[in-house]
Amino acid sequence: MAITDHHDVFIGSTDDGWTFVIVNRPIRNAARMLTGAGFTAREHQGRTLYLLPPQTGEDAHERAGVAAYGLMAHTLDLVDLAWTTRHPSANGAEPEATIRFRDGTVTATALTDRAGDVLAQNGFTPTKASQEYTLPAGMSESDAVNAVIRAETHLYSYGVGVRVDLGIPTLQGIPPAPSRPPSAPALPSPDQAQRRRR
Repeated sequence: MAITDHHDVFIGSTDDGWTFVIVNRPIRNAARMLTGAGFTAREHQGRTLYLLPPQTGEDAHERAGVAAYGLMAHTLDLVDLAWTTRHPSANGAEPEATIRFRDGTVTATALTDRAGDVLAQNGFTPTKASQEYTLPAGMSESDAVNAVIRAETHLYSYGVGVRVDLGIPTLQGIPPAPSRPPSAPALPSPDQAQRRRR
């Protein structure tokens, strides 16, 4: 599985500014809700992506909010780690915290002590490099995604600007749909097996 596959709905951003939504389980009218909010559907490596182009700018926040509101009527297992759906600060300042997914590791940079304290409270440990933090190496991918969600929410609750870099440079880098194991034939129940032997 990829980081995009652990929740019913995953909202993310590519490094080049595309906002994408992945729906990981059937949700009634999800396509209609997303396209109604302005997303465009595109098939990509075995899954449907719902996309907003980089030119959408600040409008991405509103469109993603409309879509998320509709989807939450069907599931609360929805994650938004898209930096494109956040309102930029008025002065365009760099976020106080940046969290990065890269090659199976999760690291973070905290520009302020306040951001570093919140990261530490959410499972990140300081590294030898100043202002750098990391999640424990043995943490499962699902647990790492959930730790990032908690840290981002906690940072925002203190008014700390944060950017999550998913390590997806372009749309082509969005992971393919997880492969589904072939369904095994159903084994007969013990009652059926006994009836056949008679």
